[in-house]
This record gives sequence, C-alpha cells and structure tokens, in this order.
Amino acid sequence: MMRKILTIGILSVLMFSISLAQIGSSLTKTGTTSAQFLKIGIGARAIGMGGAFGSVADDISSIYWNPAGLSRISGRGEAVFNYVDWLMDIKYSFAAFALNLGNLGTIGMQISSLTMGDMEVRTVEMPDGTGERFKAGGLMMGVSYARQLTDRFSIGFNAKYVREYIWHEVAQGFALDFGTLYITPFLNGMRIGASMSNYGTKMQLTGRDLIIIYTVGGGTGNNINAFIQTDKFEMPLIFRVGLSNDFIKTESQRLTTAVDAVHPNDNTEYLNLGLEYSFKEIFFLRGGYKSLFEKGGEQRYTFGAGVKYSIARGIAFAIDYAYLDFGRLKNVQYLTIAVKF
Repeated sequence: MMRKILTIGILSVLMFSISLAQIGSSLTKTGTTSAQFLKIGIGARAIGMGGAFGSVADDISSIYWNPAGLSRISGRGEAVFNYVDWLMDIKYSFAAFALNLGNLGTIGMQISSLTMGDMEVRTVEMPDGTGERFKAGGLMMGVSYARQLTDRFSIGFNAKYVREYIWHEVAQGFALDFGTLYITPFLNGMRIGASMSNYGTKMQLTGRDLIIIYTVGGGTGNNINAFIQTDKFEMPLIFRVGLSNDFIKTESQRLTTAVDAVHPNDNTEYLNLGLEYSFKEIFFLRGGYKSLFEKGGEQRYTFGAGVKYSIARGIAFAIDYAYLDFGRLKNVQYLTIAVKF
C-alpha cells in the first residue's frame, strides 16, 4: 500500500511539473541575469541524455547537475576535463576533481572558463577602430562536499566564486549550490534528485573604463572624476527536480530513462528528457531532448556515445562525445575525458 501511495505521489509531482512547463510564463525574463556561462551544462554524458541528469547523478559531472551525486562516486575518486566549442567562436572549458573519503564523505574542486577571441575597440569618434583590442569572458572556481546520510539518501553542496570581465570592467560574486538524491526501494531502485544552483550575490560591473569627468556647478571649471554606476544583476538561479530508472538491467545490458523538470529565474519552465543504453558498462549510446517547452529556446535534440575501459588495476579511462542541436544556431559539440581511480 505504501509503495502505491509513493508511486502515485511521484507521478503526481511529475505531471504537475509537466503541466507547469506547458503553461509557463508570458514573460521569459531572458537577459535579466548575469553570469550566463553558469547555465552551460557540463559532461558529454549528461548532455547526450538531454541534460536529464539531476537524478542519474552518479559520476563527477554531477558536481554541476546535482552535487549530492558526488557521494555515489565509486572507487577513490574521479577527475574530468570537458571542452565545448560553444556558439560564435566562444570556447568553454571545465575541469573537476573529486576524492572519496569513505565515511567522511566526498570532497571536490571545480573550475570553468569561458573565453572568446579578441575584439577591436570602436568608438563613436573612431568607428573603424582605435587600434586597441579587448577581451571578454567568465571564470568560476568552486569547492564541493557530498555525503551519504543513509544507504539511499545523499546531500551535497558547492561553494563558488564567479567572475565576469569585459575589457577593464569586472563583476564578481559568490554562489551556492545544494542538492539531494534519494534511491527508492521500489520500481527497480527509481532515483529522485533535486537541486538548486547559483543562489548567490548580485553582480555589478566596475572598472576604470567607467570613470567620467564631471563638471561641478556648470561651467565653473571644477572638474572631478566620477564613476558610472552600473546596475546589479542576479545570478541565473536554477531549480531542478528529476526522476530516473533503469528500465532494463541485466548482467550485460542497461537502459536508463530520465526526466528533469527545470525552473530558472530568467526563463520559462522546461523539461529535459534522456536515455542511456549501456553494453557491459563499456560501450554507451545516448539520446535526449533538451529544454522542451522552453519559450523561445533553440536547444533541441541531443545524441551521444562513449566508451569506458580499464587501463590498470583500479583505474578506468572514459571518453564521451555529445551533439546538441541548437536550432537556428546550428549545433554544439561536447568532448569529455574522465579518469576513475
């Protein structure tokens, strides 16, 4: 009886999330938050599954999707490097390391960097360029901690420093992520995950290029240096709830299905759908659909593949690839390399 009640409750939450995503909001609030690079998902495995990874969360890429998943890392630890050839010659790199401390939990570190090519400085007086060039980008560094409170329930946290820059202007802030993961005792171990990402301070651009000369008293010759005060913007807060289950699980094959309901503070609600097929936990095929029901969204179908093999006793090497259809913006391709030890 209790299992039936829990099953009905979970399905009700899922259906409510789907209805919420379909209804959405008439205002997307696009462009109202800072540090947009924090919304770029990491891990070719997760992206290949359409970003439906909030409850799958069993490798080091969970440090982004749901930090509670770090507690489920097998062995002594994992390290990962993720490279994305993003849109319009923008490059995004991510690296993370996690160490399993046994009963003390799991600790981790992460760093990500968004860069783009140099651009020419142009002004109203010199529209063809001043001869100077400038850069723009973003940086995130963080530490993580996760722990299994029981054999089925885990929690995890990230503390992050976030920095954006353009020419001589810099915006800085701090953010927290929090996640939970529960493995149910029914339906072949259905997993339920929930996370909140990027809860933090507002960010404001400051720097020497915002200095202006201000005349006090109108024509009196009393000139002082003043700063242009830019607006402060929230970080892209994201709430995520996910369900996943091993639809097929034998000694040689596994088929995992997953769905995430996502609520961002700067867009409409949407769903991520995904699946992963594994043959002997060596070869992997993945597919999914990202940002379903998101108003004005361009991200769509995802595909991926991967291979994992042992290179020494207790050490495994994994390489994963993912393709993300970005609609009118064509596509984005992910490459992830991980070492498990």
